[in-house]
Amino acid sequence: MSGLFISFEGPDGAGKTTALNALVPLLKQRANQDIVLSREPGGSEIAEQIRKIILAIHDEKMDDRTEALLYAAARRQHVVDVIRPSLADNKILLSDRFVDSSIAYQGGGREIGTKEVAEINDFAINGTLPDLTIYFDISPEVGLSRIRKDHEGEMDRLEKEALSFHKRVHSAYLDLVDANPDRIKSINANQAPEKVVDDALNVIINRFPNVFNKGE
Repeated sequence: MSGLFISFEGPDGAGKTTALNALVPLLKQRANQDIVLSREPGGSEIAEQIRKIILAIHDEKMDDRTEALLYAAARRQHVVDVIRPSLADNKILLSDRFVDSSIAYQGGGREIGTKEVAEINDFAINGTLPDLTIYFDISPEVGLSRIRKDHEGEMDRLEKEALSFHKRVHSAYLDLVDANPDRIKSINANQAPEKVVDDALNVIINRFPNVFNKGE
């Protein structure tokens, strides 16, 4: 038995976090190993402090490369404090976002370059990659519409970006899906929430039949 690392990705408004929260109890019912739920940016004390800086609404003057480096720094601390210890203890680590987010948002959205951001994060993660990534796909237009409806004006710096930014993020995500077909599995997030959760659950238990039983 060994640890398992699954990350969850998606553009803003895809319902990723909501789906993940619904998935956790279903996975716990079926798993033969303990499950740890974490998130990025954040997941550990130092990484959470960096998160506050990154997502602060009033930090519009933050340089794009500074932002990318802060995400990578938070990720490194998350890897050291949470991910690797969980895997060493043979646990299942579920992370709400990981390295693909930086490649999509800073590399694509900020137009720093996906290759450049990937290289920054290669240094940060030092070989630690998910065994599986569930990507919740939704169009930027629908995603932004959901955010503005659900958040009622309480949006972070990235969510407040223009549609053109979110279109670049979405395009970068699709490139990642195409480039990593074995690791990244795409779920249609335009479906009813229950169907989204069911699709994601089936992908996970079919991918790891020795870790998750199929249930009833």
